[in-house]
Amino acid sequence: MGEALLSRLIAQEIYQAAEVVVSEKSEQRQSFLKQQYGVEVTADNQFVALNAPVLLLAVKPQAFAEIAQELVPMRTTARESPPLIISILAGVTLQQLESAFPIPVVRAMPNTPATVGAGITAISLGSYAQNIHAETAKQLFSAVGEVVEVPETLMDAVTGLSGSGPAYVALMVEALSDGGVAAGLPRAIATQLALQTIRGTVQLLQETKIHPAELKDRVTSPGGTTIAGVTALEDGGFRAALIKAVAAAAKRSQELGISRIQKVDHR
Repeated sequence: MGEALLSRLIAQEIYQAAEVVVSEKSEQRQSFLKQQYGVEVTADNQFVALNAPVLLLAVKPQAFAEIAQELVPMRTTARESPPLIISILAGVTLQQLESAFPIPVVRAMPNTPATVGAGITAISLGSYAQNIHAETAKQLFSAVGEVVEVPETLMDAVTGLSGSGPAYVALMVEALSDGGVAAGLPRAIATQLALQTIRGTVQLLQETKIHPAELKDRVTSPGGTTIAGVTALEDGGFRAALIKAVAAAAKRSQELGISRIQKVDHR
């Protein structure tokens, strides 16, 4: 996800390569990132933290405690203004972030379509963050899709919907393709039809702004094929299953977040 952001920020000229410094421990990755994007690369987290006006944390959540300890000098070194920290660490709360860094912090939750510039990112502001910090975060994540601002209390719901949602959609594509094969279509054509049907429907809903129920009604003629299919979906609990999937994922996100907090407190 960090590289996805890096590549599109530079491609869209939101930042110039000369303005970006990447901290990466792997020498192989260092060489790749420098050659591929023309950015400065270092293995020194403190160097980046002490010089960058915006610091993006894009590491595994379990590495947070170690990273926070490395960046202690950032909290004690005099600077004209503190940097903005933007975290995409799943399950690491604003409270945990601000305990480590009592400066402007933004917590963000992008999803996997961000890797192709079609994602959506939810952001939540810490207590030290101001409007200018929100705008910076929105500009950064707009490089990989759309951005919404939500209270942190809704981050688990965001995880259940847009964070886990690509898996639900992938299952639907696979099921539609399987249905096409069952009806006699070659696999490649069935998959192409499924993908384009979903892509086109999403575009239609976005551009016309009509309610999904209205679009369903427009396609569903009396006694026709679509109502037969919709009836089968209702018999199978299609809508209820999706609602339960989002709720279950949101609940699990909350459980994982509580677990991480307890582990940190225990240490």
